[in-house]
Amino acid sequence: MTKKLPVGIQVYGLRDLLENTPEQFPVVMKQVKELGYDGVELAGLYGLDPTFIRDTLAEIGLTPLSAHVPLADMTADIEKVIADYQLIGVDYLVVPYLPEEYRHLTPGYPVVIEEMKKIGAAVKAAGMKLLYHNHNFEFVRLENGTFGFDDIYRQVPADLLMVEPDTCWIKVAGQDPVEYIHKYGSRCEVIHLKDFVKEGNPQNLYKLIGIETEKKEEDTGFFEFRPVGFGQMLWEPILNASLEAGAKWVVVEQDEHYDLPPMECARRSREYLKILGW
Repeated sequence: MTKKLPVGIQVYGLRDLLENTPEQFPVVMKQVKELGYDGVELAGLYGLDPTFIRDTLAEIGLTPLSAHVPLADMTADIEKVIADYQLIGVDYLVVPYLPEEYRHLTPGYPVVIEEMKKIGAAVKAAGMKLLYHNHNFEFVRLENGTFGFDDIYRQVPADLLMVEPDTCWIKVAGQDPVEYIHKYGSRCEVIHLKDFVKEGNPQNLYKLIGIETEKKEEDTGFFEFRPVGFGQMLWEPILNASLEAGAKWVVVEQDEHYDLPPMECARRSREYLKILGW
């Protein structure tokens, strides 16, 4: 592999270093740069002024490539969201997660589809792109036999909604991330790299990312996130598929870190990718 893509990191994975001490933002970003990352995908502003974030990242040499913004924030005031992140300089705004009341097979699903069309149109008019970041719950079978994942992109056209495939959650859903990257091709400009270990039939996986869901059956398994290269994912085919799809960025994400400090997990992920030539 001769060509490679720039590597970003999702700042959500570093939230423990910032939520209570946002003044540490320059220090944390310098550490990210020193590890060899090229850019950051933001997940909130931690009360900091967008101009400060823009200037800090520019001084350090990190690209603010994208931002995860809760759907509720976008629907409440999309113009403010666009203004804040345009000032920072991001190219992509991302719907990170659908609350249960808006998922497939609920009365809220048609509503959220229309909302994403409206948001996508506003984002497009501002010269940016809207992405949707999946988990595994989108891989529910609909009445027509297709997955909910595919139905989102069938109903919302590509010029209003791009794909941010989370390769970990696609795999957890029992599907092939490589197949999905190839399937959506040029619609995948930003691709999430996330690793995990899973045994048995674990329940309430989203508790790991701070979201409680109703427990429907006994938890009989084990699931944890890992640094890229330290779990069950096979990365060379995914990276090759990302190149073939014409992606612009790959983004490391690790939602939880357990016994390791977040920055150590970030270091391990980046070092593994360097071993692969990235």
